[in-house]
Amino acid sequence: MQGVSRESLATAEEQLDALLATAGTDGTAVGQALFAVVDLLDANVSLRRALTDPSNEADAKAGLIGRLLDGKVSADVVTLLSGMARSRWSRARDLSDSIEKLGSSAIIAGAEAGDRADRVEDELFRFERIVDADPELARALADRAAPEASKSALVDELISAKAAPEAVVLIRRAVLNGRGQNLDRALDANVQLAATRRDKLVAHVRVALPLEDDQRARLAAALTTLYGKRVHLNVDVDPSVLGGIRVEIGDEVLDGTVSRRLDDVRRQLSR
Repeated sequence: MQGVSRESLATAEEQLDALLATAGTDGTAVGQALFAVVDLLDANVSLRRALTDPSNEADAKAGLIGRLLDGKVSADVVTLLSGMARSRWSRARDLSDSIEKLGSSAIIAGAEAGDRADRVEDELFRFERIVDADPELARALADRAAPEASKSALVDELISAKAAPEAVVLIRRAVLNGRGQNLDRALDANVQLAATRRDKLVAHVRVALPLEDDQRARLAAALTTLYGKRVHLNVDVDPSVLGGIRVEIGDEVLDGTVSRRLDDVRRQLSR
């Protein structure tokens, strides 16, 4: 997303935060409404172009939003989207991509309000790992020709009945309305978004054996001290690491695994 679109998105994010801070606002309802608008724009290229054409008057574009959405979504959501229509966008798709991101952010805000944000992050990560571990399942979920009902049934089988409602919404969205995005990437984007909203980093931790609660707490505390921000752990049990621990935060890797040390020895011997 280029500069002018990034600026417009940043302005919209501030407006969304103000809306979500209003007493009585249901973040999940706001997110669902925004997703519905994204689907409308994705299905109507001419509408998307009309709303992002810089030669069209800003008030005219905002008026078009009002005519389309008044009575169909809340007045606050109409106001938010009207403001986005008045903004400038580098590409027509940037508008719908930005509304999609705001929709996910609103859903996550709903989880925060219900004290379920950590749980949602964990469940998104777990679903991603389940799909990664089963190539046949991954193909079935990514198959654009497959009926939506069959993919929906697959999701129902995979998601725990005790899953947070916000995680269910985001997983369903990623699978059924991925908008051409890789499923892993869509799920990971939501994990990162959840962490960013709470000024946290996400650490992908690989260990040979499951971590006990006190071990997780100590590791999170150590990483928080190291990076100066709270750190959310996504722990993946991987016997191939043999021992020790591998931590990935963004592009940085902290690797203290036995397998890494063995690889170092092999490289020394092969010289």
